[in-house]
Amino acid sequence: MSPRSERPATPLDDVSKAIIEQLQQDGRRSYAAIGKVVGLSEAAVRQRVQRLVEGGVMQVVAVTDPLELGFARQAMVGVRVSGPLEPVADALAEIAEVDYVVITAGSYDLLAEVVAESDEGLLELISQRIRTIEGVVATETFMYLQLRKQTYSWGVR
Repeated sequence: MSPRSERPATPLDDVSKAIIEQLQQDGRRSYAAIGKVVGLSEAAVRQRVQRLVEGGVMQVVAVTDPLELGFARQAMVGVRVSGPLEPVADALAEIAEVDYVVITAGSYDLLAEVVAESDEGLLELISQRIRTIEGVVATETFMYLQLRKQTYSWGVR
């Protein structure tokens, strides 16, 4: 998803919210099935979904288990920065193994979720590619030991 600052907020009506909720429950649900629930034709649902995707409101993707795809290590990296945060956040976002970057308030200026194939790969990623970004002052790595909850179905407001 693109940064929020680059796109205007899209007002959502109750039908669009209901479509999103249906897709949060099952991203493979057919447009016809969604249409029955929300009271629209299959074509109308397809058009709404396309507008929601193009407007950056949502993505429809396959959520994978990194362990099953050969990534033995997952971690959250707290990053402290000297100077402007945005260039460092953008540089982190360009790294393929980084799947999530946020600018934060608190002990860290940025948080980046990373995946790596091995301990050696994680070490190389952090020491050779993240810590060498101009403006990075310090990092702290929180290796994931066990995933207890991951959800994308928090509904809409």
